Amino acid sequence: MNRLHTERWGRRSLSVCWILICLLAPAACGGVKPQEHTLAGQTMGTTYHIKVVADASADLAELQAKVDARLAQINQSMSTYRPDSEISRFNALTTADTPMAISPDFLRVMLAARELYHLTGGALDGTVQPLVNLWGFGPGGPLQRIPDDAAVAAARGRVGFERIDIAVSGHLTKRIPDVTLDLGAIAKGYGVDQVAILLDGMGFDHFLVEIGGEVYAAGQRPDGRPWRVGINRPQPGGPTDAVHAVVRLQNSALATSGDYRQYYEIEGRRFAHIIDPRTGHPVQNDVVSATVIADNCTFADGLATALAVMGAREGVALLDDLPGVEGLIITRQADGTLVDHPSRGFAALANP
Repeated sequence: MNRLHTERWGRRSLSVCWILICLLAPAACGGVKPQEHTLAGQTMGTTYHIKVVADASADLAELQAKVDARLAQINQSMSTYRPDSEISRFNALTTADTPMAISPDFLRVMLAARELYHLTGGALDGTVQPLVNLWGFGPGGPLQRIPDDAAVAAARGRVGFERIDIAVSGHLTKRIPDVTLDLGAIAKGYGVDQVAILLDGMGFDHFLVEIGGEVYAAGQRPDGRPWRVGINRPQPGGPTDAVHAVVRLQNSALATSGDYRQYYEIEGRRFAHIIDPRTGHPVQNDVVSATVIADNCTFADGLATALAVMGAREGVALLDDLPGVEGLIITRQADGTLVDHPSRGFAALANP
């Protein structure tokens, strides 16, 4: 399954804590020891971290400059918080049937979002922003009262990925004037993949890229073992470095979506930020965390959000139907107990 080729993108929680063990081992020839170099910075309203295994002569300043430039390019394309970005210009269109030329980055993300929309039966929908705003998770902040059915129906009338036409020539067209896009559920993963492609093109074989908790790992650590990545324990208000499970990654990506960082309570009810586009309401399915392991982070990022919407039973069934894709969905019972729902092959990737 080859699918590799926000500023407030961080609406989803930074739900992956990555565990990097820097044990250096001699190279096979010349006695040269590979070193693990670290880069860090900010992008998409969150942070990024990169581990690169290379010799001491690696030009880290040049590498960081190229990474920052590539991420700035992606952010300029898909940040809804920049009025001059491509996505903001598309959202500002007030007429239907008017094609807008878009960049290759925007086109690739839109094609991936459309694939996931159909694959998940609409559980991932890049046009869901009107419902996100209605339920108090947009710029307006938390609600003072629960929206009534009429308000939900009105917002749903502006939602639906099928209301946007995507031409492979590189054009987007609205079918209704007020449909808008927010690709925050997939764009961080795309950023991870593009940095991985950049590093690979510069000749690096062993590295780990993380943006806002979404990860791609290539090759191995300096000690010759796979990279190890921790899935955050999904406890409201808990520490970001509390580990629920650890998986081994090699030439694969991991992304997690959860409801335990961004939520509020009103009228005695708890509402999390993950909205089901099919119903127009925040999800109420006991899922607190959904993790996906796939061959690229764009797909893993979007699918993790969809699984949190779909629920454990339907989500695991989908994971088991997808070749080369594994995952772990965690639910919380009424007494607070966490229950794991792994895909068929997840255990083979998890460390004891």
